[in-house]
Amino acid sequence: MAGKKQKQLDNPFVFQGYEGPEYFCDRVKETENLISALKNGRNITLISPRKIGKTGLINHTFYQIKAENKDAICIYVDIFSTKNLQEFVELLCKTVIEDALEREKSFANKVLDFFKGLRPTISPDLMTGMPTVSVSVVPAQAEYTLKSVFSHLNGLGKPVYMAIDEFQQITEYPETGTEALLRSYIQFIHHVNFIFSGSKKHLMEEMFCAPNRPFYQSTQLMNLEPLQEDVYYDFASKFFEAKKGSFSQQVFHDIYQRFDGYTWYLQAILNRLYEQGKKVETDKQAVDAILFHVNALAPHYQMLASFLTDNQFSLLKAIARAELVEQPLSNEFIKRYELPSTSSVKSALSVLVDKDLVYQTSKGYIIYDRFLGLWLKRL
Repeated sequence: MAGKKQKQLDNPFVFQGYEGPEYFCDRVKETENLISALKNGRNITLISPRKIGKTGLINHTFYQIKAENKDAICIYVDIFSTKNLQEFVELLCKTVIEDALEREKSFANKVLDFFKGLRPTISPDLMTGMPTVSVSVVPAQAEYTLKSVFSHLNGLGKPVYMAIDEFQQITEYPETGTEALLRSYIQFIHHVNFIFSGSKKHLMEEMFCAPNRPFYQSTQLMNLEPLQEDVYYDFASKFFEAKKGSFSQQVFHDIYQRFDGYTWYLQAILNRLYEQGKKVETDKQAVDAILFHVNALAPHYQMLASFLTDNQFSLLKAIARAELVEQPLSNEFIKRYELPSTSSVKSALSVLVDKDLVYQTSKGYIIYDRFLGLWLKRL
């Protein structure tokens, strides 16, 4: 949080969480745009595939806001795991309470007093020691509780900024009208501003750009692109130079191109390279770092494969081998990789896309998890 002395990391290449501006690469313009929109009362829809750095950007933006205004309340909630409105409301309540517990005692007491009807259970996390909260909401009271939480945040007398990540998840809820319900509450909240972020481009664009949807034209749209290669290289090389080492620009270029500049993969590989030595000069060093992560994830991928049907797994392997497939239902692609009938491929493709194993880009279909793609190609 802002105001705390930033710790010095043994390895500066962070690929889990956010550790402060020193370890965050660029995104100056994007951060400024987000802060400007939020402070001027405009909600934002932030869209990008996973692993580009969407969550990191949100955390960085909130860090900068709190550094400027210690009274600002910044709340981040990832709803990807929620399956219905009840779980959404419970997670929202839990996150609001946990945020309050990290702030001054008087503020925490005020929030806890508001939530006392839900009887929140507070206990220390076994790993971190930080307080964690569990909240139980009766399904029939979910709508009322949701409205109450938003009204509570709106009346705190402090600027409140809330990011709801993987927002497209609400389209999967069994309750009808969840979008309209949220929109009806949010449009009357004038002291809370939102970032609605999501990784499924087509769903997010439909939610916010289709005239027949409740959130139509209610936000400022923002698409997140990969970091510029030269900027990223300058960021990475300075850490190697700081320990009297070096980083070949050609090696970095090859890594960047292989993973299309997706931040999470590059950070993971750079983390391993930094761990291994002071100088990075050869392609072999990069390949070894990549294989380190692919092999570490192999048990997870083997378990994942066991949950797929033969047709689904065959199609997944074929897309991995092809790397990019423009027309997965074409006879040429099906024959080349000895896949079953077109109808079987179509059915398998639908499942793989739904499970976020395959992603449709503007150029064609790819394996969403790049390390998974490399593991599949090696089978």
